[in-house]
Amino acid sequence: ARITIPSQVGTSSHSLKYFYSSVSEPSQGLPQFVSLGLVDGEVFLHYDSNSRRAKPRVSWMETLGKEDPQYWDRETQRARGQEEASTTDLETGRNRYNQSEGLHTWQLMYGCELQTDGSKRGFAQYGYDGRTFLTFDKETPAWVAPEPQAQITKRRWDHIPGNNQGVKSYLEETCIEGLERYLSYGKEMLLRTETKSLFQIDQCEIPFDLPSC
Repeated sequence: ARITIPSQVGTSSHSLKYFYSSVSEPSQGLPQFVSLGLVDGEVFLHYDSNSRRAKPRVSWMETLGKEDPQYWDRETQRARGQEEASTTDLETGRNRYNQSEGLHTWQLMYGCELQTDGSKRGFAQYGYDGRTFLTFDKETPAWVAPEPQAQITKRRWDHIPGNNQGVKSYLEETCIEGLERYLSYGKEMLLRTETKSLFQIDQCEIPFDLPSC
């Protein structure tokens, strides 16, 4: 399976996005779990279930690691936590859709965007087998379940005190702070005027706390 990620166009905005993916039937070229971090469409962080270690994908992240020696240990522990959660959620998805065999995927995509006028945007979305399972409406704030199989999770998460507000705060504040930090380290490469096109990556921990589905 492949994920198409829209990257930034020009310098009208900057973005920080994370992509996580679990598969039910891993193979030699397809790890069971993959985690990616992207700034302005450029992959800067990679983790998978084979290496079980978060690693830099751009030179400027090596500088950050030297100045913050615990950074990669923190990212590794977070990714391992999300790997475990994603495995559980994938099994939940298979049960919800009454599927016991075959290749199935569970994905999480979330991030934030900072416009040149100072406005901020954020999103979080879960997917199962390429279908949207849940999306987060940070204006409400509440989860939106486009399919009946996700209604149980929506109701559960919406009724946890402070849960949705925590997600909203992450997307509007913590994520933006992270974006600004990464831009400061990668400014020579990221703050460019060239236009980037769509690209594809193979398959995709989460800083805010969400219970299992």
